[in-house]
Amino acid sequence: MMIVKIINTLLILFAAYMGTKQGWAMFSGKSEMLELFGKWNIGRQGVMVLGFFTLLSVALILIPKTFVWGNFLMAAGILLIICFHLLDRDFKGVMIEVPFLLLSLIIIYLQHPLAKIS
Repeated sequence: MMIVKIINTLLILFAAYMGTKQGWAMFSGKSEMLELFGKWNIGRQGVMVLGFFTLLSVALILIPKTFVWGNFLMAAGILLIICFHLLDRDFKGVMIEVPFLLLSLIIIYLQHPLAKIS
């Protein structure tokens, strides 16, 4: 059981790192993010809002009581991007995002390692 908690902790830290990295890139309006979302007619403010919610989801994931909500928010954002890629028939983009969606679902299944199990 301890090994599962360690693995889940590492998965959560990886998800938090990637979420922070991508969320900050969106929130700060990095040109790559503006270009990516621009092709879906999402402007700078829209990208910044998505970045804010991505960063918020990372913070929520780290807290045991808000863990599921944070993962739900993160998964919703990833699903939105997957849908945009599907509209463009960009299957490479979809395949890049799918592992991150699965990661959110896996860490929800494994639960927060610091949560009290009743």
